[in-house]
Amino acid sequence: MTELITALDYPDAKSALETVDRIGISCLWYKVGKELFTAVGPMIVQELKARGKKVFLDMKYHDIPNTVSKAVHSAAGIGADLCNVHASGGTAMLKAAATAAKESGILLVAVTVLTSMDAMELASIGLNVSPQEQVQRLALLTQTCGVPGVVCSALELPVIRKSCGNDFITVVPGIRPAGSSADDQKRIMTPEQAAQAGANYIVVGRPITKADNPAEAAAQIAASLK
Repeated sequence: MTELITALDYPDAKSALETVDRIGISCLWYKVGKELFTAVGPMIVQELKARGKKVFLDMKYHDIPNTVSKAVHSAAGIGADLCNVHASGGTAMLKAAATAAKESGILLVAVTVLTSMDAMELASIGLNVSPQEQVQRLALLTQTCGVPGVVCSALELPVIRKSCGNDFITVVPGIRPAGSSADDQKRIMTPEQAAQAGANYIVVGRPITKADNPAEAAAQIAASLK
């Protein structure tokens, strides 16, 4: 089953929580990213938990192993259900993060290649491979280090399923319902396509939060996943 995560890309808690309240029962999971968390801190996670929601704390930790380990513990400590690190942080960092996640009980995934990046962007940082090749490489590293899943684009789901198996968790941003603007995303897919490809979670932001009726938009996407 594929679950919907709504991205709360807001600069303040009031706007974010008003949207959550408008969506109501149409969505259980919410993503809190760098903009919102930097502006208001842990209270946003606690407010979401008080509303009975599950929280994906999308901070993409990428630092020395000890720092990342402590950050994962802290994410669990404030009530987050899911958090992430950058797979490109390497073996020692991934293993430290995996250990911290097991100790604290939080679900952990590792970011492979941002959905805003394509082959040209990868080449600009010295990686002369396709996004699919880099995602596969990092997914295998992630799995070897004990992290149970990755963040990837839906386009890489088939290769990840083939390489890492069906139990490996996939969180998929860059989701756009048919007819929606791609905005700053480059590797995108519709909710239905992502679900059919085996995504465990899809992350949708503006097509829900900017809709005239966010509850209806979320409900329609959730229904399409079934």
